[in-house]
Amino acid sequence: MDSVIRGKAWIFGDDVDTDVIIPGKYLRTTDMQEFADHAMEGIDPEFPEKVQKGDIIVAGNNFGCGSSREQAPLALKYAGVACVVAKSFGRIFFRNAINVGLPLMEADVTCSEGDTVEIDLLKGIVKLDDTIFKGNKLPDFLFDILKDGGLVAHRKARQKQ
Repeated sequence: MDSVIRGKAWIFGDDVDTDVIIPGKYLRTTDMQEFADHAMEGIDPEFPEKVQKGDIIVAGNNFGCGSSREQAPLALKYAGVACVVAKSFGRIFFRNAINVGLPLMEADVTCSEGDTVEIDLLKGIVKLDDTIFKGNKLPDFLFDILKDGGLVAHRKARQKQ
């Protein structure tokens, strides 16, 4: 995984909870495609058809609040979302996302849906044309987990060393 992610922005507001990221009625499956097919359904039912691999969610405060369901970041990851940028995250969602290999950055970004944004996880910045938004740089140990594809893959890679 590269530390720089570039993609089309999808805009969401404040307090996007895990129940709208992946509604509870889909939690009985372990099929990642099922999660992807219903990602963000609770807030934008057409999102799964519109989102493309490599797209980026740009959101407000408290993204991923609510229940501790690990399926929420999995739904986004398997729907093709390359990164989520938000002013702040629910703490459990933040760690679940890292654990499943979904990159995140806390930054206050102002853009429009469809804009191309570029995120540099190691520098902690988001670029939109000539505008640079300063965010929180991911600590190296979290980037290492993302680079390996998530916590389980990271632990397996470390055991082989």
